[in-house]
Amino acid sequence: MTKLTIVAFDGTQHDLDVSNGSTVMEVAVRSSIPGIDAECGGACACATCHVYVDDAWSDRVGPPEPMEEDMLDFAFDVRPTSRLSCQIKMSDALDGLVVHVPERQG
Repeated sequence: MTKLTIVAFDGTQHDLDVSNGSTVMEVAVRSSIPGIDAECGGACACATCHVYVDDAWSDRVGPPEPMEEDMLDFAFDVRPTSRLSCQIKMSDALDGLVVHVPERQG
């Protein structure tokens, strides 16, 4: 199992064991993490699963693809480490990943 930490806006830390191949959004929804709405169900057609990748992980996660970048235009308080959690697929390379949920979704 791969480790993922999702930090809610209120600072609550959710330490999760996840299967490789699942997306951060899928894990967040299954785990009822507050602040991850995922209205489009992971189709990269909204910005309601917006997260901030922890600075220590941003290089490993990488930048958004052009389609994701377009959707981030609709997100609230976009930052350099903003990503849509539906587009971050967990793998051994991301074991220990930390993401932060914004104050609200777009």
